[in-house]
Amino acid sequence: MKYNENEEFMMKSVTLSLLQSAANAFDFGGPVLCDAHHYGEGHINDTFVVWREDHSKRFILQRINTDTFTNPVGLMENVCGVTRHLRAKILAEGGDPARETLNVIPTLSGSTCYLDADGGAWRAYDFVEDTICLQQVGSEADFRTVAETLGKFQNQLADYPASTLHETIARFHDTPNRYANFEKALAADALGRAKNITSEIEFIHAREQDCHVLLDQLAAGEIPLRVTHNDTKINNVLIDAATGKGICVIDLDTVMPGLSAYDFGDSIRTGANDCAEDEPDQSKVHFDLHLYEVFAKGYLSTAGASMSMAEKKSLAWGARLMTLECGIRFLTDYLEGDHYFHIARPDHNLDRARTQFTLVRQMEEVFDQMLEIACPDNH
Repeated sequence: MKYNENEEFMMKSVTLSLLQSAANAFDFGGPVLCDAHHYGEGHINDTFVVWREDHSKRFILQRINTDTFTNPVGLMENVCGVTRHLRAKILAEGGDPARETLNVIPTLSGSTCYLDADGGAWRAYDFVEDTICLQQVGSEADFRTVAETLGKFQNQLADYPASTLHETIARFHDTPNRYANFEKALAADALGRAKNITSEIEFIHAREQDCHVLLDQLAAGEIPLRVTHNDTKINNVLIDAATGKGICVIDLDTVMPGLSAYDFGDSIRTGANDCAEDEPDQSKVHFDLHLYEVFAKGYLSTAGASMSMAEKKSLAWGARLMTLECGIRFLTDYLEGDHYFHIARPDHNLDRARTQFTLVRQMEEVFDQMLEIACPDNH
C-alpha cells in the first residue's frame, strides 16, 4: 500500500535542470540524456529514465521522498546490503544478477546516493530491460508467478542478519500500535464521526487480542525475525517479457526487519479478492480461498524450505492481520479527518475500512482451511 497518498504533493517539483544536475552526479559511464517526464506508476518517489548519449543503455534515476523516508542514507545502506547479498546468491545459483536483482549505480564520488542543493536525495539503478510490471492479477498463473518470486526473494535472504537493517518507517506493521492509535483517535473523536461507525468499532474491539498474535509468536521465539519487503503488491515484481516468469523484486525502500507473514499477508490482502480496495458495495467483496491457495503453494514452493511449521502457520495469520491492520488504519484516518490517505469522496476511508473488515470476516469463516493450506502437515 502507499505509505502516504498525499506525499507526492509535498516535495519541490523536479525541473529538467534539477534532474540533469542530479544525473551528472552519478557514474553512468558517460554523459546522459534526461527526460523530465515521470516514469512508472509509483506515487512516493519521483522516478525518471535517463539514457547514455549514444542510447546504448538506460538507467532509473529516482529522487527519494524524504518526507516519507527521513533517513535516505540508512535506506540506501539497506538496499545495498540486501542487493549485494542477493547478487552473491544469484551467482551461486547460476543466475543473472544483472536481471534478477536491482543494481545500484554509485555517484562519481562513490556514494550510494546524491544530496542536491535543496536537500533532495537521489539514487540510480540499472534499468532491467525486457520486463513488464503487472498492475493487477490477470490470471492464476500471474499470481503464482508473483508468489514464487517473492518466496524466492525471502529464501535468498533467509541468512541475512535482519536485525542489522534500518527501520525505514518506524513500527510499520506493528498491529498492536495501530490498534492503540485507533483508540486514541476514537477517544478524541475530533470530527464527531464515532457515532456513525458503532459496528466497525465493535468489530475492531472484538479483535484486540488478534492484533498481538504475530508479535507474541516472535517474542516467544516461535517464528523468526526476517528481512521483509513490506510492500508486496503485484507491480513490485518484474516479469520477464519473453518467458512470463517473475525475475526481480523491486521497490526495496521498505525492506526492514519483519515477519514472513507480513509479506505473505499483504499479497493476499491485495490479490486474493476480486474487488477494489474501496468498493462501497460490501456484497461485492469476496475473499477467494482458491487464489489464496494458488499464492500459498507458489510462495511455499520457493520459500518453504527455510520455514518451520510454526512460521508456515503464521502465514494464514498474516493474511488476517495485514487485512485487519489496514482496515484499522483506514478507520483511524476517517476518525481523524482523512488527512493521511487521499480521498476522492466523502466516507472514502470508511468504505475502504469496511472492505477490509468484510475480507477479515470471510477469512475467519475459512481460517481452518487457510491454516491447512499454509501448513498441510500440522495445523
